Amino acid sequence: MGGRLSGKVAIITGAGQQPGTTPGNGRATALRFAEEGATCVLVDINRDWAEETLAMIGGGESIVVTADVTDEASCQNVVQQSLETFGRVDVLHNNVGLSKGDRATPDLDADIWDRIMSINLKSMFMLCKAALPSMRTQGGGSIISISSTSSLSLRPTVAYKTSKGAINTFTQHVAAENAPFGVRANVILPGLIDTPMAIERRAAESGRPREEIRAERDALVPMGHMGTAADVANAAVFLASDEAKYITGALLPVDGGLLLKRG
Repeated sequence: MGGRLSGKVAIITGAGQQPGTTPGNGRATALRFAEEGATCVLVDINRDWAEETLAMIGGGESIVVTADVTDEASCQNVVQQSLETFGRVDVLHNNVGLSKGDRATPDLDADIWDRIMSINLKSMFMLCKAALPSMRTQGGGSIISISSTSSLSLRPTVAYKTSKGAINTFTQHVAAENAPFGVRANVILPGLIDTPMAIERRAAESGRPREEIRAERDALVPMGHMGTAADVANAAVFLASDEAKYITGALLPVDGGLLLKRG
């Protein structure tokens, strides 16, 4: 199968899909990577969700690996499974994230801080740590991490924003550190995206209709509507591909102009 990612092996974390009426970023990225010819290592803590993504891809050589990305041995196993099965890792797409339980600084429980930091930030460090040796040895690779426009703009809660800001600086460090080895590292900053994580949780917590929540979020975006997971996935395809071979350390907004509101 030809395509912009033909011949590449891509690890995608959070490749499953919690229930919802729209695709999530991880599943959408897995589908686009496969469409462009990548062999995918679909990683999720919920195997059934990842198996659903595999079925949508159509199977092929792609595989599912169940993992808890907050556990270092589990992260090491993800990379090891890719190396044992396919002999390489060309793309590491860090997609797992959490905002549930976040609060303003005086109100935030320290355990929630630790959980958000572990899932959003520490997981990316541990997966990069696991993948970088083989990427360096093979002379190249692309690491793509999902941050957020929240990292650069006002937000009423503290831990999510802080974790996403740290993802930006961590990725820039990894980019500089590994450029001599041909390994690139970049960040995607999604804005308001219509995903189950964004919509379903807010609907459940507030008891409000999904369409009311969607309308409120649409109104905040200069382009007049939220993005979709496909918008994030298309950006990821570009950064994973050889079209981006001279791009590293970049923070790429996919936000319909949301960050322009900072002035």
